[in-house]
Amino acid sequence: MLNAVTPEFEDLLRGLLDAAAFRPDSAAYFNEPRGRWQGHGLVVAPADTAAVAAVVAACAQARVAIVPYSGGTGLVGGQVMPDGPAPVVLSLERLNKIRAVYPSENVLVCEAGVILAHVQQAAEDLDRLFPLSLASEGSARIGGLLATNAGGVNVLRYGNARALCLGLEVVRPDGTIWHGLTRLRKDNTGYDLRNLMIGAEGTLGIITAAALRLVPRPVHLGAALLAVPSPQAALDLLALAGAQIGDGLSAFELMHRQGFDFLAEVGPDVRQPLDAIPEWSVLIDLGLPASGDPDAALERLFTDAFDAGLVLDGVIAQSAAQRQALWAIRENIPEANRRIGSIVSHDIALPLSAVPAFIAQASAAVQALSDMRINCFGHLGDGNLHYNVFPAKGRMRMDYDALRPAIQQTIHDLVAALDGSVSAEHGIGRAKVDDLQLYGDAAKLAMLRAIKDALDPQGIMNPGVILPQG
Repeated sequence: MLNAVTPEFEDLLRGLLDAAAFRPDSAAYFNEPRGRWQGHGLVVAPADTAAVAAVVAACAQARVAIVPYSGGTGLVGGQVMPDGPAPVVLSLERLNKIRAVYPSENVLVCEAGVILAHVQQAAEDLDRLFPLSLASEGSARIGGLLATNAGGVNVLRYGNARALCLGLEVVRPDGTIWHGLTRLRKDNTGYDLRNLMIGAEGTLGIITAAALRLVPRPVHLGAALLAVPSPQAALDLLALAGAQIGDGLSAFELMHRQGFDFLAEVGPDVRQPLDAIPEWSVLIDLGLPASGDPDAALERLFTDAFDAGLVLDGVIAQSAAQRQALWAIRENIPEANRRIGSIVSHDIALPLSAVPAFIAQASAAVQALSDMRINCFGHLGDGNLHYNVFPAKGRMRMDYDALRPAIQQTIHDLVAALDGSVSAEHGIGRAKVDDLQLYGDAAKLAMLRAIKDALDPQGIMNPGVILPQG
């Protein structure tokens, strides 16, 4: 049984922390971006790892729940606790230092509260690249990105957050510190605790620092927006691009015309580069070494794909500004979605060969339920689709509230039937706890519960996230 924060417990924390650690009751800490949950609790922002450990130890002693709070950009409710005794909301915002850089090792060590864009800039200052890139990079923080194993647009080439982390510093649920901030590429000394903590969504401990892997910056960049006749053609184009370009292929994004229509309807205002908006298109991004020529590579790809019937039209960026203009389309689709207001959104992963069948079957199944608009887009290169369902034009999303469970189950049942995952890069959080129980392998669920009970026997770490509260 967990206990609520009391005035006496708050006084105890005031004796452990400096005055600046206590944050006002701002809605920013209690409202998740999609407005599905409203959190509560006492917000504290410790200044360093020792202070984090002191708070966690006090909470463990008093059996008070802890909700780790990073940038607040998560989309599955993992950063808020809407029910139960008032918790401590432990913000990482003051753990914002880059501790060290090792250019010759391609390693940067930073605290968990550093904003992703600041890590990207620090890497650029070293003439390196930290390739994790996503829409919220101006506010998302490293701790939360690792805790959710974030993906983004460059997973095809560089992997997700897990692949970009070498070591961690973590405060365990009893307040002790695991000093795992190694810079080693190889370390076979027992269980892989780093990868256990990455993706755990704050349920096994609090990440306070990380050793991040940097990579050389590509010398030549290129991008193209290509109209394709179908998702199957896009998949065949991906195979052709991989064969011709190899490791130089950084991103391969699939977009449906509904995303373009939303941008035209509600903004943000972006330039449409093709004369006619295609039903389906792909955005291809290249990063090549000094010897490479992205324009030539993309021109060859377009010619061969056009001859094979895989491409109908296209535009190849002729400058950095044009490349950025192409990316502005993809990067602004989530904002247009937010302005329209989805009935339900899905972050799913599928085997690549199953993507075309899923898109066809899901569209038919959703349209059979009611008149709705579908914006399907995402990272085709790694099989991650954002399959979002919206009201028909002129209607509001609350008109469909009664249909939300049926829509979500329809999509997730199809994903499960095609051997996919109901969470590709956003995590489980609170939104998908029931889905994990429904679709998860029984042995996997038993192992997850055993790990949670072993490392957090009191159940104080982000209770109700990933697994039902025990």
